[in-house]
Amino acid sequence: MTKSIKQAATAAVASLAIAAGAQAADLPVTNLIQIETTKGNVTIELWPSVAPKHVEAFKTLTQKGFYNGLVFHRIVPGFVAQTGDPTGTGMGGPGYTLKAEFSDKPHVRGTLAMARAASPDSAGSQFYIVLEDAPHLNGNYTVFGRVTAGMEVVDQLQQNVDKMVKLSFIDAK
Repeated sequence: MTKSIKQAATAAVASLAIAAGAQAADLPVTNLIQIETTKGNVTIELWPSVAPKHVEAFKTLTQKGFYNGLVFHRIVPGFVAQTGDPTGTGMGGPGYTLKAEFSDKPHVRGTLAMARAASPDSAGSQFYIVLEDAPHLNGNYTVFGRVTAGMEVVDQLQQNVDKMVKLSFIDAK
């Protein structure tokens, strides 16, 4: 019984990965996304040249509306604002994980990076925005973008109060 459950789970994860890959061609070309929060708007720029699989997964989840309505479940003043968990507990995700794409991009104020568990290859949908430079995170988490506008909004977010209302792609001009 345990082996068949494990096989079914593996097949389900594989089909999710295939479905995400199949949609990659249908994703918007733009790497600019507006996050409408309960406190105001934040614009982020994604870096596919730094973390291509993470950017693809983030764009796919954005396109599906996965992030809409999710709470900022972890706010550590002077450190990070974290969201992307459908359960709001810090334990949830999209049903799959991504292989780490570590880089030399530093964790400076406004950096967008994937949250994960102890395993480097455990990131899924949860991400954080760095509130103040955090060099101790460098090389240990997948950085995949940055905030280009609205850090004053991020600074005002409150844990388990504020949420992402809607994420929208912004056409590059």
